[in-house]
Amino acid sequence: MEFGAALLVFGIAVVIILTVCGLSAAVRVIRQPLSREPFLSGMAPVEHAVSRFHVRWYTVAVLFLAFDMEMVFMYPWVLVVGQMGAGAVVEMFAFLAVLFSAVVYAWREGAFRWS
Repeated sequence: MEFGAALLVFGIAVVIILTVCGLSAAVRVIRQPLSREPFLSGMAPVEHAVSRFHVRWYTVAVLFLAFDMEMVFMYPWVLVVGQMGAGAVVEMFAFLAVLFSAVVYAWREGAFRWS
C-alpha cells in the first residue's frame, strides 16, 4: 500500500472532475440562434478565417520578437547583475547595441511606415 494515498487523491480528483462536468452539463443554457453569430465580436466576418496576411505583418512580427527577446534576456540579467559586476553590464549593453542596430536597420528600410 505504498501508493494508497496517491490513489486516494487521484480518486477524489476524478470524482470532482466528473461532478463539475456533470453539473455544467445540467445547468447550461443552449441558445441556437447565438451559435450562428461571430464569437465575441458582434460583427459579421468580412473575410475567411484562413485568409492571407499582408507581408508587412511578418515584419511587425519579427520586430516584436526582437523586442521580446530583449526582455527575455534582460529579466534574468537584472537578477544577477549585482553579483556579476561591471562585466555583466558591458555584455548587456553590447547585446542591446546589436538589437538597437536591428531596429535602426528596420527603421531605415521603412518597416515602421504604414503607407
